[in-house]
Amino acid sequence: MKKTLVLGASLKPNRYSNYAIQRLVANHIEVVAFGLKKGEVAGISIDTELMPYKGIHTVTLYLKSKSQQEYYNYIISLNPQRVIFNPGTENPKFYRILKDKNIPFEEACTLVLLATNQY
Repeated sequence: MKKTLVLGASLKPNRYSNYAIQRLVANHIEVVAFGLKKGEVAGISIDTELMPYKGIHTVTLYLKSKSQQEYYNYIISLNPQRVIFNPGTENPKFYRILKDKNIPFEEACTLVLLATNQY
């Protein structure tokens, strides 16, 4: 199972991070979520404190590059099998850091990967 952390989760139904949580759950993928506002999406609680999650396979980012920097060490500490940079989250500086830590990453859309069975 590809346990996934949605980083930048939103309670707003028109946000891609919200839809990603819904699609991940619909695809029977274990999901944890971090966002600025506590709440629930598709039965998944959005945490507002960084948790020491165990067994994270994928971190899917929904934060602009400027907002990612404060989470670099946290993401690395999770030792994920991959980090997905969704459209609008591209970050060459973080790519270099992840590469140095041997953490795979890709520029992709979680929703497209799910829809095309490539997740």
